Amino acid sequence: MNAARRNAAESMEKVDMVIEVLDARLPQASTNPMIHELRTFRQRPCLKILNKADLADPVATKAWLDFYNAQKNVRAVALSCKQQADVAKVPGLAIKTAPNRGTNEKPLRAIIMGIPNVGKSTLMNALLKKRVAKVGDEPAVTKTQQRLYLGNNIVLIDTPGMLWPKIEHPSDGLMLAASHAVGVNAVIEEEVAEFLAQLLLSRYPALLAARYGFDTEGMDGYAVIEGVAKRRALKLKGGDYDIEKAAHTLLHDYRSGAIGRISLETPQSRQHLLATYKPPARLGEQQQENEDE
Repeated sequence: MNAARRNAAESMEKVDMVIEVLDARLPQASTNPMIHELRTFRQRPCLKILNKADLADPVATKAWLDFYNAQKNVRAVALSCKQQADVAKVPGLAIKTAPNRGTNEKPLRAIIMGIPNVGKSTLMNALLKKRVAKVGDEPAVTKTQQRLYLGNNIVLIDTPGMLWPKIEHPSDGLMLAASHAVGVNAVIEEEVAEFLAQLLLSRYPALLAARYGFDTEGMDGYAVIEGVAKRRALKLKGGDYDIEKAAHTLLHDYRSGAIGRISLETPQSRQHLLATYKPPARLGEQQQENEDE
């Protein structure tokens, strides 16, 4: 990650704009703060692509577009990188974002950035209409920078997906894990699924009920996972319900869109998080609190 950051910082100096790919279901949680830091230091405009918009709640996505388009030097668009008609809009939007470039004399130099598994490689392949970047439903598929010529006087630099050293808000880490931006070896799926289930209960209970065929009234997150196990007849050899497999089923159904179009955060929920979040006390501070008590 440190090497990727250094390379990105060096490239930022030589480009005209940033194309940042986000997950439309969790745009701010899938924003790497280092990307913001690097581009604002160099005063580079940004085209934010809210990818996987076909999986996200359209009402929440509209709110996010309004939120980002109100920011200085930012243009935002929601699309699916798997839809060629959507991708075809990107070159024109890029040139509008950096209007003094995109000519024979001054080609537009754009760097594509984002965290792992948000669809950067899918976007690259769709833009160039050929497989130039490896794609996989797992984080960190792209390993090195690539310089590619799009035509229309646009040069693209693809970069490896970068996560940042410390995720400040625990809920962000859980949202990223639920959306598969964090590798399965780094998380406990049952915990992630329980978080996801609790969020779905509060925001999309009807979608849960329609997908799995049970009444969600009075349930908590764990009960949802247990309900999935019952409805899908997921059992271990001893007869107990297979909670691990049920958790995996819930996560897969969310990621694939089988439950419905879901957004894990909105600008309003983000504002509430920032206003109410209290970081855990450090060890020395905790000891002092205990002594004061």
